[in-house]
Amino acid sequence: MKRRDFVLLLSAAMTAARRLGAQQKAMPVIGFLGSGATGPFAPAVAGFRQGLSETGWVEGQNVTIEYRWAEGRYDRLPALAADLVARKVDVIAAIGGTPPALAAKTATATIPIVFGTGDPIESGLIASLAQPGGNLTGISALGIELTPKRLELLSELVPQAKVIALLVNPNNKSTEHVIQKAQQAARTKGVQLLVLTASSDSEIDAAFLVGLQGGALLVGGDPLFDTRLEQLVELAARHAVPAIYPAREFVAADGLISYAASRTWGWQRLGTYAGKILNGARPADLPVEQPTTFELVINLKTAKALGLTVPPSILARADEVIE
Repeated sequence: MKRRDFVLLLSAAMTAARRLGAQQKAMPVIGFLGSGATGPFAPAVAGFRQGLSETGWVEGQNVTIEYRWAEGRYDRLPALAADLVARKVDVIAAIGGTPPALAAKTATATIPIVFGTGDPIESGLIASLAQPGGNLTGISALGIELTPKRLELLSELVPQAKVIALLVNPNNKSTEHVIQKAQQAARTKGVQLLVLTASSDSEIDAAFLVGLQGGALLVGGDPLFDTRLEQLVELAARHAVPAIYPAREFVAADGLISYAASRTWGWQRLGTYAGKILNGARPADLPVEQPTTFELVINLKTAKALGLTVPPSILARADEVIE
């Protein structure tokens, strides 16, 4: 090969490499800020990717996702959010309740943020569902608002229970709101509410040692409890405690009953919102979505093991019965 031809070939190769590098650098990056852990939140990641694909974005092909997991330790979220901001991601997806959304909001006022949380107005994330304004939008799953309904269902399923315990994570900023909702519902039903707090494995174990026999348990919605799903279900079975959970995933793992919006729907919608923003939409112009349907799921095998007869009124309303 002549020297001139070699130089031309080398120059062309270097130009192609630079173009490829520019293309790779231009690939948008989503910062995925999760309050839970990789394993338990695998369905969330799958749902998010599905929603992204509906808007033309596929991880590894035309978009990169950088994952940051707090593993239930909310004190880690500010640093994780700051790291994503420092990396200049194009969108932050804050998944796993209010804590990651607040951490992301504190970290940046310019990078678009999509969140999945309970009441984003009550928590101070936005001022209006219809016009969120600023750099945040997302999904309001109404988890806190469903607290009274869950307590009512549990009381209907276990009418002999005079005490209903509420398990919450004291490190979650939404906890006080959840307690207030549960207290109001307990007064209406004429039952005593016992508030139990847990922010670690050992504290979850201890919560079942306070004398729940003869009562029932309402598990509050919290990413920490999602990551300890099997532990909670196993403890409820070991101590023979009827419990209602914040998602069907608990019931699929042999929990007793759940009432909630579909988490799969929420995760997919967050992916869709992130994709719309990558396509040019502004968060301020995307109204916060709320679920319109809710799932009542009950596990008859678990009910039988607890010696419970499920009332026909609950069976008739159930969206899914696991046998």
